[in-house]
Amino acid sequence: MGECGPEYSSLPGGGDSVASLPSALRPTPKLSIIPLVFLIFYEVSGGPFGIEDSVGAAGPLLAIAGFLVLPLIWSVPEALITAELGTMFPENGGYVVWVASALGPYWGFQQGWMKWLSGVIDNALYPVLFLDYLKSAVPALAGGLPRTAAVLGLTAVLTLLNYRGLTVVGWVAICLGVFSVLPFLVMGLVSLPKLRPARWLVVDLHNVDWNLYLNTLFWNLNYWDSISTLSGEVDNPGKTLPKALFYAVIFVVVGYLYPLLAGTGAVPLDRDQWSDGYFADIAKLLGGAWLMWWVQAAAALSNMGMFVAEMSSDSYQLLGMAERGMIPAVFAWRSRHGTPLVGIAFSASGVLLLSSMSFQEIVAAENFLYCFGMLLEFIAFVLLRARRPDAPRPYRVPLGTAGCVAMLVPPTALIVVVLALSTLKVALVSLGAVAVGLVLEPGLRFVEKKGWLKFEVNSDLPDINVTRTAVATDEPPLVAP
Repeated sequence: MGECGPEYSSLPGGGDSVASLPSALRPTPKLSIIPLVFLIFYEVSGGPFGIEDSVGAAGPLLAIAGFLVLPLIWSVPEALITAELGTMFPENGGYVVWVASALGPYWGFQQGWMKWLSGVIDNALYPVLFLDYLKSAVPALAGGLPRTAAVLGLTAVLTLLNYRGLTVVGWVAICLGVFSVLPFLVMGLVSLPKLRPARWLVVDLHNVDWNLYLNTLFWNLNYWDSISTLSGEVDNPGKTLPKALFYAVIFVVVGYLYPLLAGTGAVPLDRDQWSDGYFADIAKLLGGAWLMWWVQAAAALSNMGMFVAEMSSDSYQLLGMAERGMIPAVFAWRSRHGTPLVGIAFSASGVLLLSSMSFQEIVAAENFLYCFGMLLEFIAFVLLRARRPDAPRPYRVPLGTAGCVAMLVPPTALIVVVLALSTLKVALVSLGAVAVGLVLEPGLRFVEKKGWLKFEVNSDLPDINVTRTAVATDEPPLVAP
């Protein structure tokens, strides 16, 4: 598990010379800012599909307030951490490398295990959402053999897109994103004559499903750090990644609030109707069948975008872990398109195994695991600030160490609340998954010692456990996108 090697050379201002990076860090192909924004959009959101449960659980006022306040409490701090650490360590291990650098390789592996499992669980949602939006038009997709066949076929097609490379994935994300957002723009315009602002203020604090409400908000506003596992594939990551995160935060928040305001303000409230897929019904009420079909098609394509973006993140994370010697070297194999062949196949298999779970079960389980991973990230972020204050950071959160700790207090409190509200079943299953990781890492080290599987550390990668000497640069530090 030796993690020694050369420094991240030629990165004085955050990777301004991508061509001079070692081969393991050179993007093939390079992701520019526009595809990167849309990949982040799909890692986090993909549009308002799935936010309907927030209204059903808590009513319009709390749903709207949640998508206004939670981005400030959660999304912005997570995006800032991702911008700083993702440019500090521009390689495909992403958050695994951050935690390994701060806490050691054992905890780096635990971070990788929890985040990969959480990502695969998240990806299992998208076939569920896809079929939920189509079942009103095609009732046969509600269950049985047709639904199973649809899940298998969809997974196979989207896995093939990932295999073909990040260039394909990036431009597919752009096309799907534009198509998925347009019907909600139209729906908002159509809703204007029917808007009743008083409907936005409806709230009943005695009738709130806090568990469903918080899980829905949390699921729709997290995973900003997932893009870090593609840092090694980004063109000029020191500047491109922070800017892309900045634009994506705005894109995501507006993409939630705009249709939420239109739907709750223009249609009389029936909270029992507000569940995943209800935006299609609202579109029919406001604009007719043609708008409903457009929203359903947008939902289907949006889920495709979320699937390919999440699978890219999951598979490149495994590649990054293999290049650090944390998992067998076979996971570092690349296809002729430059994609992580074994990582893609492994992630697709996990999706198929989990796709039979319900929407609410999937959201609760992935949130639980994700919370543990985020706690490790927060600890790593603070420790790296304290222990390696002079290490080059192409992007630096414009706060001191004490300010960074203060910034993390609200999201940490949110994590505690989300964990506390989890059901006993979800908690036991998730803790069991965590326990597997605790014994899996020493098990892999035993396998490595016996020589049963090959483990390799890429010699081009730098030592993540030593302080790097800052290279002089005439450019001022980047503190804002």
